[in-house]
Amino acid sequence: MTNFSEFNLSESTLRSLARMGFESATPIQEGTIRFAMDGRDVLGQAQTGTGKTAAFGVPLIERIDPKNPAVQALIIAPTRELAIQVSEEIYKVGYDKRVKILSVYGGQEIGRQIRALKNKPQIIVGTPGRIQDHINRRTLKLDEVQMLVLDEADEMLNMGFIDDINAILENVPETRQTLLFSATMPPAIRKIASNFMKDPEEVKIKAKELTMENIEQFFVKSTEREKFDILSNLIDVQKPELAIIFGRTKRRVDELSQALTQRGHSAEGIHGDLSQAKRMSVLRQFKENKIQILVATDVAARGLDISGVTHVYNFDIPQDPESYVHRIGRTGRAGKSGLAVTFVTPREMGYLRIVEETTKKRMTPLRPPSKEEALAGKQQEAMDTLLNLVHGNDLTNYKVLAEQLLADNNAVDLVAAALKSVTNEPDASAVSITEERPLPMRRDRQGGGGGRGGDRRRSGSNDRGGDRRRSGSNDRGGDRRRNERGDSRGERGGAGRREGGSGAGRRNDGGGRRRRESN
Repeated sequence: MTNFSEFNLSESTLRSLARMGFESATPIQEGTIRFAMDGRDVLGQAQTGTGKTAAFGVPLIERIDPKNPAVQALIIAPTRELAIQVSEEIYKVGYDKRVKILSVYGGQEIGRQIRALKNKPQIIVGTPGRIQDHINRRTLKLDEVQMLVLDEADEMLNMGFIDDINAILENVPETRQTLLFSATMPPAIRKIASNFMKDPEEVKIKAKELTMENIEQFFVKSTEREKFDILSNLIDVQKPELAIIFGRTKRRVDELSQALTQRGHSAEGIHGDLSQAKRMSVLRQFKENKIQILVATDVAARGLDISGVTHVYNFDIPQDPESYVHRIGRTGRAGKSGLAVTFVTPREMGYLRIVEETTKKRMTPLRPPSKEEALAGKQQEAMDTLLNLVHGNDLTNYKVLAEQLLADNNAVDLVAAALKSVTNEPDASAVSITEERPLPMRRDRQGGGGGRGGDRRRSGSNDRGGDRRRSGSNDRGGDRRRNERGDSRGERGGAGRREGGSGAGRRNDGGGRRRRESN
């Protein structure tokens, strides 16, 4: 791997990178920085978690003239969360250069952004609709932009931003340098590259690098009705330090976060219907380890870069392999190990196989933990709590009381009582989780439904909360061989248990409202 000192970077940028703990460049960083520093356009294919923000952030900061008050760089991102995270990362890279950064996105009064723009930011990070809004209002001038970055371009296309992107690109000087990053390269992305880029150099991360080999990947096969109790027990047994749980719908996120809280877990949810202030508050608490579990939709979690996530739970299996890689990429970062568990109903086994074929890695079947194992996990957590108190605190003021208790009571009974008092025993109380319709599947040639892995019910027969509009969409996950791989693999016992335990300054954040940016 190449050290950042080999890129002929300024001393200020090298100091910032050292402060951030960056020493050697990742593959996407090495390829992008070399070409970008030579002034070439770059077409990069990389997923979240590969270091692409620094890949474009380093050459971008190198090109900024801190004495020039004009907007010199524009970064376009699909969601407000990603825009905020990118601006925070770029701010860190350019800290010693003292450049001004402003992020503009939905969720705040536009007047606040207009006032911030008057402070002469040199880098703008924003969502397409809000950037175009400022262009139309003539509150944002892009005539001196030297570098343009399109981050997660495929996601912007999926969200319907193509017209806004084209309009923005028409307002940026043709002499600019353009860097475009996308997890996939569909024809529409190639067309943008052809129309708006100058002989771009391509930097592509190989598929095997996107599967993230340091992540243990498991799946749990269960009915829709059983999924939540299994999830709750898994959390009790695995004791994640920080976990992200993915749900398919906003309703799912709300119900999961409420149910987990009801069961005694520290959980909050984020999705597009929450206010911007609420979402930022939840993310801040999660980053600061004040809450243990973040429940999110795919779009709300897009681009999140939160260190220390130990577990990812796919409560609903994603419809495509790219989303799966995006999800599990939230853990196993910076050389640390991670664990991902995907829940799959019998009718969705075909989707599991598609993910495995794409990532070239088979998931290990995971046996759901029993209630007894969940209780044992809670009891172990209580023992650890007591031992930490014994070894890490001054107990002088309590020893006299302890001796009095020991004089009249059995020592084992006293310790047992202390353990019981600090054990948050698993709660089996009823929770409200609306059953979702399984992902659509193709019926096999015999009409389906007869094998061991099949679900004999008609599709949707017990899916009270399913979104009927999904029926018939994305059929490619058909389960034609229900008795094959997914049903015959031996399950991993013990629930896959892992040992528990072990932008300030010049950056300004603006906001605004636009419906399609709310996710």
